[in-house]
Amino acid sequence: MKDPQQSLGLRTLEDISTIILHSHDLQDTLDNIVTLVAKRMMSDVCSIYLLEKDGETLTLKATKGLSKASVNRVSMKVHEGLTGLAVETRAMVMTDNAPDHPRYKYFKEAKEERFISFLGLPLFEHKAPIGVIVVQNRETRAFSDDEISILRTITFQIGSIIHTARLLDSIQYKERERAWFEKELAKAKNGLGDEAKSSGSRRTKRAPVSRTLGGTAVSAGFGCGSIYILDRFNDKVIKLSKVGTVAEEQSKFYHALEKAKIQTLYMEKQVSETLSADDAAIFHTHLMILEDRSFSSKITDFIDQGMGATRAVHDIVQHYIQAFSAMEDPYLRERSADMEDIGRRIIDAIEGNDPCEMKMEEKRVLVADEIFPSNLAMLDPSKILGIVTEKGNVYSHAAIMAKSLGIPAVLGVRGIMAAANVRDEIIVDGTSGNVYINPNASIKKEYVRLEQEYTCRMKELEGLRDLPAVTTDGVAITLSANIGLISDVRVANLHGAEGVGLYRTEFPYMARCSFPSRDEQAAIYRKILEGFPGQAVNIRTLDIGGDKGLSYFPYPQEDNPFLGWRSIRVSLERQDIFKEQLAGILLAAHAGNPTIMFPLISSLDEISRIREILTSVRNELLREGFDVPGYIPFGIMIEVPAAVQIIDYLIKEVDYVSIGTNDLIQYTLAADRNNASVRQYYDPYHPAILHSIKRVADAANKAGKKASVCGEMAADPLCALLLTGMGIREFSLSAPSIPVVKQAIRSNSFEACRRLAREALACRNSADMARCLATARKKLIL
Repeated sequence: MKDPQQSLGLRTLEDISTIILHSHDLQDTLDNIVTLVAKRMMSDVCSIYLLEKDGETLTLKATKGLSKASVNRVSMKVHEGLTGLAVETRAMVMTDNAPDHPRYKYFKEAKEERFISFLGLPLFEHKAPIGVIVVQNRETRAFSDDEISILRTITFQIGSIIHTARLLDSIQYKERERAWFEKELAKAKNGLGDEAKSSGSRRTKRAPVSRTLGGTAVSAGFGCGSIYILDRFNDKVIKLSKVGTVAEEQSKFYHALEKAKIQTLYMEKQVSETLSADDAAIFHTHLMILEDRSFSSKITDFIDQGMGATRAVHDIVQHYIQAFSAMEDPYLRERSADMEDIGRRIIDAIEGNDPCEMKMEEKRVLVADEIFPSNLAMLDPSKILGIVTEKGNVYSHAAIMAKSLGIPAVLGVRGIMAAANVRDEIIVDGTSGNVYINPNASIKKEYVRLEQEYTCRMKELEGLRDLPAVTTDGVAITLSANIGLISDVRVANLHGAEGVGLYRTEFPYMARCSFPSRDEQAAIYRKILEGFPGQAVNIRTLDIGGDKGLSYFPYPQEDNPFLGWRSIRVSLERQDIFKEQLAGILLAAHAGNPTIMFPLISSLDEISRIREILTSVRNELLREGFDVPGYIPFGIMIEVPAAVQIIDYLIKEVDYVSIGTNDLIQYTLAADRNNASVRQYYDPYHPAILHSIKRVADAANKAGKKASVCGEMAADPLCALLLTGMGIREFSLSAPSIPVVKQAIRSNSFEACRRLAREALACRNSADMARCLATARKKLIL
């Protein structure tokens, strides 16, 4: 049976959604909120005071119970009155006798002398105060903990609503916006004839144009087929949308708008029931925008001028994105992502696409400006013949995931979005990095031959699947898999993985519209653990930030996100998220042999804090009656130079270490792995990198602890032999790379690996290293 207070909270959440659907500007919103809260709290007065731009002045903006004439007339500094005290202290202010409080300030025009009890809570948006909500009663009243809890929930929800309403109002009246629309309307009027011509030209079948483009080969293999353009906001996709009459396009837009509202309400309800009301707050912002009359009228104006509904939504949303992006406030700039999400959902509804799940009805080659891990997480990998993108390189997470899924991929192909069309045929060569659009017969014939040879090579390697990775002189090496999705379990086992060296838990987060609950996470972790019976599974905690974001989780605008708020730093600051994940891991632990691995560790203090949090989560689960293990092996990732420098201290506090070479290289060499301009500086064989790995391996071996290498270095057969010679006995790599590395290990002696390591560690510069590696390729069997 549901707690009545919880039911009241959920009913309040539903009422807030109703408020949004019946509020068309800031004042409407505020008036409806105070009416709702006064009713829910059974109070005589509810008022909202908002901070002015100076950040020092509070002004009464809406009230239920005080004199309406006082709205916009009553104001005070934050160091004045009980209301100001709530902002000043950023905390609740409550008294059952307000006139006797030393901070009481009387406003004659408000006529509030009749009200004795006072409860004020500050309103926040992204941790910054934006105002205060106040409830008052004529009689002395002590608010219960449950009542205060409900009001706190309400304040959390309405903070973002008020902020968004304010924002929409400010955007609406900017002269820049008006000038922009006048210009665009004029262009639309002048371009109507051109659009009609363009529509006619599309009906004429064009002759396919053959083109060859080059990029970075990131995942070996060959893919051939028709094109699927991922970006629904791309001009090529927008232009292919059929345009009907003005009436038809208006109808399509209004139906899509209503569908988007219903979907938003559904998602809000689903998230509030599955997670919490707090998690559902983002959808209030979306509803506010969908209900904004100015937003919809701009779109209908464009349609009246003869523009298609899809194009009209696209252009208006792009304008809003530009307006948000130009704002000084970093948090407001981030809201452009909300605007884009809303635009995509409306366009999806117009075009008949599924907004929550990108679907490929048939096998195709995926073409996009850029692909994020969340895109791959939401698509069926069996339908993807190959991947081609305009941006990205071998070290991007999309490349790593493509390799893990065994999908041929070429990234960083300049001009692909301009050249490709959904009607084209394409060949993707993930081995050479070449991409052929509408290839001629001779190229097709050659790639049939190459694909046959590649298939034979893969079948040859299949024979190694159940054989151990042992050097010719008997040194055993463990080859485990990097995985991110449940579907990776099959791929890992297919290639002979000996467990999981890195389970990237962020991918299930990326495939969702909200944070998964501990029970949802536990269910996923159980499936992963059950997929590797008797084998270790290293579960890395959430590693977001840098180039990995969550659409539903706002990040601060940072000049250098890789050196900012990411990975374990997010977890330690947002312990609510961290504890849910740790609880999920503990609840699933009996399904297999998990270890917990923590990313981007740079100090002993972080390890101490993690242990305290993990202990508190375990104790809480035990108090709730759950059967959880008393201890799970505890590991850390060595990814920053600071961790290398203090490895002798760190190794004593953990059960094992895993060297994350991708981040270690970029942090040690100050070279962003995703930046093509500094690609030449991102060098896995740089002496500083090799000596760092050797230092960690030596410290681990001395302490009797395990040190593994996890990263793209482990997937290179020559590099794996080099690292073996340096003392590494376990590698975690993309599953399709395991057979190739295993073959290299089984074909060479440990003594040969040690000799290579000695020679490489003696190199002082890149020229020496190049000669050393060239010699090794001739001597070793690869």
